[in-house]
Amino acid sequence: MIKLKYLGLAVGIFGCLFKLMSWAGASILLVIGLSLLGIYFLVKVFESPNSKN
Repeated sequence: MIKLKYLGLAVGIFGCLFKLMSWAGASILLVIGLSLLGIYFLVKVFESPNSKN
């Protein structure tokens, strides 16, 4: 689960770098990275408070 967060952050950062450098594929990297982070935080919201991470 924690790997999903870090993967989303890494892809999102690369998407920002690609966007700043005006390289192809920046938009899709941003969408993938932010989607992964969204899925991670959505699961965290509905996770039971007793589960250990």
